Amino acid sequence: MREDDLGQHRLERLDALAARRWALTTRAVFAARRGEIDALNVFPVPDGDTGTNLYLTLDAALDAVRGDTSDTGDPAARTSPDLARDADSLARATLLAARGNSGVILSQLVRGLSEVVGQASDRADGVDGRTLARALRRASDLARASVTRPVEGTILSVATEAAAAAEQASTDPDAGLYDVVAAALGAAREALDATTAQLPALTRAGVVDAGAAGYVLVLESLVHVISGAGAPGHGGGPRQGGPRERGGFSDLGELGRPRWSPSTAGPGDGDGEDDGPSYEVMFLLSDSAPARVETMRQVLDGLGSSLLVVGGPDLWNVHVHVDDVGAALEAGVEAGRPHRIRVTHLVEQRGRRRSDPVTPVAVVACAPGEGLADVFRTAGAGVVRSAPGRRASAGQILDEIRAVHALSVIVLPNDSDTQLAAEAAARAAADEGIEVHVVRARAVVQGVAALAVFDPSAGPAGNLLAMSSAAAATRHGAVTVASRDALTDVGPCHQGDVLGLVDGEIVVMGSDLVRVGVEVLDRLLGSGGELLTVVTGEDAPPGLGGAIAAAAHTRRRDVEASVIHGGQATYPLLLGVE
Repeated sequence: MREDDLGQHRLERLDALAARRWALTTRAVFAARRGEIDALNVFPVPDGDTGTNLYLTLDAALDAVRGDTSDTGDPAARTSPDLARDADSLARATLLAARGNSGVILSQLVRGLSEVVGQASDRADGVDGRTLARALRRASDLARASVTRPVEGTILSVATEAAAAAEQASTDPDAGLYDVVAAALGAAREALDATTAQLPALTRAGVVDAGAAGYVLVLESLVHVISGAGAPGHGGGPRQGGPRERGGFSDLGELGRPRWSPSTAGPGDGDGEDDGPSYEVMFLLSDSAPARVETMRQVLDGLGSSLLVVGGPDLWNVHVHVDDVGAALEAGVEAGRPHRIRVTHLVEQRGRRRSDPVTPVAVVACAPGEGLADVFRTAGAGVVRSAPGRRASAGQILDEIRAVHALSVIVLPNDSDTQLAAEAAARAAADEGIEVHVVRARAVVQGVAALAVFDPSAGPAGNLLAMSSAAAATRHGAVTVASRDALTDVGPCHQGDVLGLVDGEIVVMGSDLVRVGVEVLDRLLGSGGELLTVVTGEDAPPGLGGAIAAAAHTRRRDVEASVIHGGQATYPLLLGVE
């Protein structure tokens, strides 16, 4: 470590602790700046989520790495940082967590750094400037190789120029670690400025490439750590320009502002970009081999555009824009085992952002079955599929929050296990200027009750109060079938037993769906109630919902019952009493 002219202590080697600070600083900067990056996002599809994808990718990867370390039971793994081990863990976690094009390319950049660090002979006490220059080159090469048809004026161009500058600087025998990364950053900033003129869409919008801006923030975070500066945004760090830097970090607003509004027009209007593929398909691929992956790559390249196939040797991340989703997934099946499949309707997203007026307040609801999803859509809500075993992520909820195109959004998680994800999405949306409130709806029948009182003409505060009150006033029950032997609050159960739950607790056990359902109903009605909602699942036998509604009418003639075929798995019967 040596002291510069400003009295700051610069690192001479990047060790494991410094690398961790780099990763955490980058995550903090992504969190603070993702709204600005999203505003730049016009290529390849104006979906406005590059910054969010970068942040969510790195955030999830760091959480996964921390979880893997804490779960090992090995104290050394927690107390003895190792640069190569940490880099390898983060590379794999980033590949698994990658969201969107930008997240996938970020995963390749991390992988490139990991490969060189892992092979470096001097890594025991950290790497020097020459090794880091090789790492930046490998990262750039891997990122470029991951794209079937690389396009200049993107993150690829910036990564290439940064790597070249780092290599050139590292040839100077007097150059230290700071000199190498500062040269890389300077070249990256210049390359970022140049992206506006390299792509027609960027030129029309008057902005730089969003992914490239994210990469510059990665390098700025690295320089920030190596220079020994204070916390991001609080002064310190390299100051190589005038108004374009804030505490050592680029002010993206000075790099170009969009001359279009998402609610009125887009940079692709009239240029044929809307004729592109309709769907974005992403999945992880396991149980494959390089030759089969290459065959899949060729098939997908013929089907669509924006193709990325990254990873190996035992796991690949695949991203492509296509019109034929089935053919894309079939290519994946031919190559191995696709999983974590995500399909996004790009045409719908573009149409919403270009033509829909901004509404004052809207609702986003999580739904465990297609029937319930239809109920929520009919009521005007945006829908996110979420069910046991496939809970909605914060990113999926955030996507729908943005898609409903409202100034204020009320989210119905409809499951206690999805509550935290909804709250995380709300925090992320707040950075984009979207006011989001999460109703504590712990069951989907509470969400149905809450949506029934939603008034689009009322403000968010009034709706939040009414919907929260409706959810809280709805007692909920469920009927399911035991999947294994276990000890419950009402005694031991065996696989195949029918279990009745009230407010999430098992209260009755039997062998018949109708009888257990009626017992749950009796407990719910025991405290009064006027409205009964009966939701049948995908495995419910014919007549189950009608039998429960008839039983309610027999017991309380003043109870109004409605039956919905929700189509949810796991629970043949859901009940709500208001």
